Amino acid sequence: MKVEQISVFIENKSGRLAEVSGVLGDANVNIRALSLADTSDFGILRLIVDDSEKALSVLRDKHFTVNKTEVIGVEVPDIPGGLSSILKILDNNQINVEYMYAFVERSGSNAVIIFRFDNIDQAIKVLLNNGVNILDGKKITSI
Repeated sequence: MKVEQISVFIENKSGRLAEVSGVLGDANVNIRALSLADTSDFGILRLIVDDSEKALSVLRDKHFTVNKTEVIGVEVPDIPGGLSSILKILDNNQINVEYMYAFVERSGSNAVIIFRFDNIDQAIKVLLNNGVNILDGKKITSI
């Protein structure tokens, strides 16, 4: 159920994002989802890719600072209040969301949201116990 996410630390200057995407493209690594958070000096590019080990290797070879973390892909009802219903379940069970971002594809009538939690195993348990569908990592990277 967990998905491997690649985090790339990049300087906040013109061309660095293009360089990361070019390195991955040249290595035939497909980006499935991404999020970029920045400050005035640097950014953190979070990526879901179809081959995380290859992505780590080629980015490290090009001297990027990269990490691998675990996230989950959650099906969220694609209706007004759909996200709120998931967040209420988490809040009622004292599960902290560190960050989240939308996935590009839909799963049936649901949207897919990528979540990072401070306690991922507990979050998975709570969500499953409340009937929330968590997508398998292979499904996420193959959509």
